[in-house]
Amino acid sequence: MEMGYMWMRRVRFGVNPLSLAMAYSSSATTLPCFPPHPLFSFTCFKPPHLISLPSSHGPRSISSSTPSSCSSAASLLSLPENHDFPDCERGQTYTHLPKGSKVLLKGLNYAEFQEWVQSHGFRPGQALMLWKRLYGDNIWAHDIDELKGLNKDFKKMLSEHAELRALSLKDILTASDGTRKILFALDDGLVIETVVIPCDRGRTTVCVSSQVGCAMNCQFCYTGRMGLRRHLTAAEIVEQAVYARRLLSGDVGSITNVVFMGMGEPFHNIENVIKAADILVDEQGLHFSPRKVTVSTSGLVPQLKRFLHESKCALAVSLNATTDEVRNWIMPINRKYKLSFLLETLREELKFKNNYKVLFEYVMLAGINDSIEDAKRLIDLVKGIPCKINLISFNPHCGSQFRPSSDEKMIEFRNILAEGGCIVFMRFSRGDDQMAACGQLGKPGSSQAPLLRVPEQFRVALNLGM
Repeated sequence: MEMGYMWMRRVRFGVNPLSLAMAYSSSATTLPCFPPHPLFSFTCFKPPHLISLPSSHGPRSISSSTPSSCSSAASLLSLPENHDFPDCERGQTYTHLPKGSKVLLKGLNYAEFQEWVQSHGFRPGQALMLWKRLYGDNIWAHDIDELKGLNKDFKKMLSEHAELRALSLKDILTASDGTRKILFALDDGLVIETVVIPCDRGRTTVCVSSQVGCAMNCQFCYTGRMGLRRHLTAAEIVEQAVYARRLLSGDVGSITNVVFMGMGEPFHNIENVIKAADILVDEQGLHFSPRKVTVSTSGLVPQLKRFLHESKCALAVSLNATTDEVRNWIMPINRKYKLSFLLETLREELKFKNNYKVLFEYVMLAGINDSIEDAKRLIDLVKGIPCKINLISFNPHCGSQFRPSSDEKMIEFRNILAEGGCIVFMRFSRGDDQMAACGQLGKPGSSQAPLLRVPEQFRVALNLGM
């Protein structure tokens, strides 16, 4: 079985996703062939108190012969008797939830939010007031006591039936350039990281995570070493932005931009990401501009098409190579969705989007993808696609095989692209002294995704010999 697939397998009830990958050595360097079957059909994991199953299953636990090193991941797969999400497949709505359940409010879009409030006998106007206290008016409430001005009976109902908080603050690390890395603990004990990046031009960006770990196994990314632990819920994604505004707006100014470029592949968790993005841009709440909420992908083509059809937010595609040979190695997803297929899909889809440009991200790896020939190929690859290109300095991390391209090489590469008519920017490291820079988030632990075999022509560039 291809190792790239083992970190992206379908997850079935009764199977721990990590236990599949653990069957292979983390030191594996060779790679068998891919089997010809569809990749991405996933069951999304929620924290234990938020998981629900059709009632025919009954309460149960998902178990397997999980190694002890995976105990923290395995523990999140316990299913409680009382859950707080309706079973939509059986026609259930918020009015049919079991008594005593608590709904995590930040996991609801406004239509669901209003329906839930009305199901408890309160008016739509009260739903709007509550929504604004969670997301607007500089309140960003985290508990019932902060809900000033609400009806006493309404607050009592909320205390009995609603949960306002999805994350627990664990730590805030400040880098020398002012970048903040926020560590959040989840209810199952896992930890995610969120980064807030101030800019002297009046723009501050929060970089949110969409998964604990990542299944894509991109070879230059530290998060990819973790493998996938689980998806984040919409509430866990949204609350990262809420917390960032609540904690840091006074220090760094207004947080204006959101990028889904933290831990995880957003389109692998497409349902929750689209929903979270919808909540982020709601005009009555956090009110981020859709143009300033950017969702990045390594190239999951079916989910990319769905995103372009369903979301008004911006799209970024992590490209990082100009040939299939190199991209197959450094980004295994390319073995399923080749460069030509990915780029042709973008050409076709963007014909129907007005004033829309995709952002191509290109991490510069010394001796791997930074040659003059690469720059010229990149110009040809993006022809006919309305786009901008970000050249990103590679950020080293423990166990990394790669080195960053020199500033001079990046400038030369940038100039060739500009002369070829591309809109191109250079993005240098922010927060790297606190492991907060692009590609540095997460904590892999003792069991890691495999490093893939290095093509012979690049072994010298990586000082591996021949």
